[in-house]
Amino acid sequence: MVEDSATRTVPIKLDMDESDADILHQTIDHFLDAANHVVDVAWEPDWKITSKQKLHDLTYYDVRNDSPLPANLVQAARNRAAEAVKGVVERWKEGENASKPHFTSRFASYDARTVTINDDHCTLATISGRVTTEFVLPDEQRNTPHSAYLFNNDYDVKGATLHYDEVEDCFYLHVRTKPAVENDGAEQGDTKHVSVLGVDLGITNIAVTSTGQFWSGGELNHWHREYERRRGDLQQTGTRWAHENVQKVGRKQTGRFEQMLHTISNELVEEALENDCTHIVFEQLKGIRERLSQVKAVHKWAFHRLCEYVTYKAESEGLVVKQINPAYTSQRCSKCGFTHDDNRPHNNGQDEFECLKCGYDAHADYNAAKNIGLKYLRDQQKSGRGGAPVGVRLNSGMLNVNGEYSPTVLHS
Repeated sequence: MVEDSATRTVPIKLDMDESDADILHQTIDHFLDAANHVVDVAWEPDWKITSKQKLHDLTYYDVRNDSPLPANLVQAARNRAAEAVKGVVERWKEGENASKPHFTSRFASYDARTVTINDDHCTLATISGRVTTEFVLPDEQRNTPHSAYLFNNDYDVKGATLHYDEVEDCFYLHVRTKPAVENDGAEQGDTKHVSVLGVDLGITNIAVTSTGQFWSGGELNHWHREYERRRGDLQQTGTRWAHENVQKVGRKQTGRFEQMLHTISNELVEEALENDCTHIVFEQLKGIRERLSQVKAVHKWAFHRLCEYVTYKAESEGLVVKQINPAYTSQRCSKCGFTHDDNRPHNNGQDEFECLKCGYDAHADYNAAKNIGLKYLRDQQKSGRGGAPVGVRLNSGMLNVNGEYSPTVLHS
């Protein structure tokens, strides 16, 4: 895992009873199994898959069905596997020798949702719910990493890695902290840094971000069609048994969709945090069925539920979630600003965007996601909240409010 220079890691020895230690050992076993499974899937004979989203699509539900790990730890295992495979590919590009990763060191990765740090103890997500472990701290805590970074209000906990030390026969928690970022001022027009993750919602892709991450709507569309078919077959029988089964199938469908939307919302928040964003901005949901002719009730429900999930999860991380009027975000060129209906070719399912003025071409949803972020920033300037260094996060840099690209991230 790559950490920037602002990150500080504080190791803490943990104390717990034998039963909780056994649960942590089992959790680590399943975490390593999951990570190694993802590596196996990523390690194609002729190419290596490094995209977290592709690996999620290929592995998440199999691991969830076969493993007692909670969803967030399944995602963490996938991320560690993707990072390891990507590291190998990068070393190959530098002409270095590197072999297929295999995780044997006993560890498990935690984010801010799966670990809670208190003054003298922490709680960790495990295969058996939350486990509470006590800290073994120095008697004198002044001038220690604990006082400087862990128990200091100027630093926020961003995650941790649980390690088992075989020599000492004990667990250590390596807690990652970063300087706290105040986001409140960004809403009031002072000079606080604002970095926006724009999110476009759609049918083919349920969500696309300005950083170029795509979440396919294929599974939702497939299971909705399957539900409609099964419901039609059952309703044709007209029996009470069939009516009860229609309701049962509906509940199962809702549960499946909610699990999928929880996963997407977790990863959207994770994407914002990884790119040091302060805001996540969606298009307004009001009127979305009129804007997207193919939107059905199930899609509208899914969009609303996804925004709800992202909102409460983002707020717990100190992120701001907003919605903006998406007028012209699909026709506007995010590179030069030229706006025209014909920027969206209609002969290829409207998945492509090509600017008639500057020739910029991109996936239409990706272009729209960037415009959603830019529109939010411009709306803030028009309302008198300008003056802050602002930008929309991309997959390789930043767009400022004028649409100018910078390969570096702006910091306050």
